[in-house]
Amino acid sequence: MKLVVFWAVVGLCGSSFSPPVVNISLDDPAELRWAPLVKIFDKDFLRKAAAEVIDSTVPKWVHYAVHPVVKALEKYVPQPYAGEIRGMSSFYQSDISDIILLNFAYEVSAFCTSIVAQSSKGNIYHGRNLDYPHDILRNLTIDILFIKNGKVAYRGTSFAGYVGLWTGQSANKFTVTGNQRSKGHWWENVISAFLLKSSPVSWLVRETLEEATDFHDAVMKLSKVPIITDVYYIVAGVHSKEGVVITRDRSGAADIWALDWVMGQWYLVETNYDHWLPTPKRDDRRDVAMKALNATGQNNINLRSLYQVLSVVPVCNRITIYTTVMSAAVPEEYRTVVRETCDESIFESSIID
Repeated sequence: MKLVVFWAVVGLCGSSFSPPVVNISLDDPAELRWAPLVKIFDKDFLRKAAAEVIDSTVPKWVHYAVHPVVKALEKYVPQPYAGEIRGMSSFYQSDISDIILLNFAYEVSAFCTSIVAQSSKGNIYHGRNLDYPHDILRNLTIDILFIKNGKVAYRGTSFAGYVGLWTGQSANKFTVTGNQRSKGHWWENVISAFLLKSSPVSWLVRETLEEATDFHDAVMKLSKVPIITDVYYIVAGVHSKEGVVITRDRSGAADIWALDWVMGQWYLVETNYDHWLPTPKRDDRRDVAMKALNATGQNNINLRSLYQVLSVVPVCNRITIYTTVMSAAVPEEYRTVVRETCDESIFESSIID
C-alpha cells in the first residue's frame, strides 16, 4: 500500500502563502532566461525592492568600488551568470551594477535553519527556514523550475533578481540548502569572487543541482570547489543514511557531519554555528528544533511533521521569509510557504491510500 500526501496551502488575507512558480528555460540564451519575471512583477516594484535590499546591506563604498568591475563584466563574472545578470538589468531597466550588488547582498545575510531527518523506514526528508532581515523579500520569493530539453532539470526557491539558489532539489538524486557561516567581510568576498575567481556560495548550489549525478557526487562538489565565503551546505539523498552537513571554508570542507544510524543519530540540525560548538545563549534555534524533533520521534517524521518542527518559535521567527520541505525521492512533494506567520495550521495535508 502506497501513501500519497497531498498538500494544500490555505490562502487567507494576511496569512502565509505559496510563492509564484516561474519556468526558466536553460535552452534560452542567458540574457533572455529571466524574462518571465516581467510577467509576474512590476518593474518599478522590482527596482524599489532591490534598492531597499542593497541600501540596507551593502556598504556605500562598495557602490563605487563595483563600477570598474562592471566595465569588464564578462572578464570577472563567468557564464551563464554574466549573461543572466545583463538580461536581468535589461528587464529591470536598472544599472547593471545594481543587479550585481543585489546578488552579492543576498550572499552575506542568510540566517537559516536546515534539517535533514531519516524516518524509521529509511525515508529521507529535508526542510529549511530561510531568514533575512528584509520584509520585502516575502513579496519577491519565487519557486523556480529550471527547464532543459523540455523537462525539469532541477528546481529551487529564490528571490526575483537573484541568479543563485540557497534551496534546491534535483529529482530522485538529492536536495541541498545553504546556511550562512559568519566569517569574512564584504570587501574580502568581492575580492575573492572577482580576483581569485571563486564561486559565490549560491552559484555553486545551482551548478551542483545541474551537474551532479547523485548524492555522493553532490557532496564531493560542494566540499571541494573554492567559494567566496564560509558556508554550511546541507545535503540529503534518496537512500537511508544519505544526509550530511558540510562545514565549508573558502578552500574546502572543514568538517563533514553525517547521519549516523548506528549511533541513533537520525537527524541533523544546522543553524548558523559549527555543530561541535555550543550555540550562543541569545540564539537557541538549534536546541528548540532538536527538542521538537525528539518529541516528534523517528516513527512520526515526514514532510508534514517536519514542517511543524520548522514552525516552532524561535525556529520560525519574525525574520523567517519562507519554509521549504522536500524529499528527493518524492520530488513532486516539494513545497514552499512564504511565512507571514509561524502558524503551522496553514499547511494542511490529507493522506490517501
